[in-house]
Amino acid sequence: MPCSITPVIDLVFGRWSTQVLWVLIHDGRLRFTELQQRIPGLTPKVLTQRLRQLERDGLVARTYHPEVPPRVEYEATPLAATLTPVFSSIVAWSGEHLGEVLAARAAKDAPRAPGGSRSIPASPSDRDRNRAVPLTSRTFTAPVLVEGRARAGIRPIRAAS
Repeated sequence: MPCSITPVIDLVFGRWSTQVLWVLIHDGRLRFTELQQRIPGLTPKVLTQRLRQLERDGLVARTYHPEVPPRVEYEATPLAATLTPVFSSIVAWSGEHLGEVLAARAAKDAPRAPGGSRSIPASPSDRDRNRAVPLTSRTFTAPVLVEGRARAGIRPIRAAS
């Protein structure tokens, strides 16, 4: 039987959804630009996608005002307002425990010396050698082959679109 919390997690805690809902619940009705300015790092394209999805899910109401120039405002619905206790609980938990999480993360991320004690690696390349790199674009790198052997340099290769 699937976990009953999964759909709610996907709905409310998707990338940027929580921030959009948090701002709309706390700041009230906002225009697109005002909302974007309150959430650093959120691009207009992603904000548009999040707002459309949240509107579809009944958590955000969009109001179009037929003026010149046209004005559109967004606000949290009463359904979204029912999430306030959930967000408040998360804020309280964060205030109590986020320091512990950050300390545990720092301790785990600190490199280990051969004897088991933690030390700083000789160079950044030693530290990053085995770290996975997320694919964030359609450009990849591959070794350059010279006379059948890989050369130390790399050249970019464009992925097939």
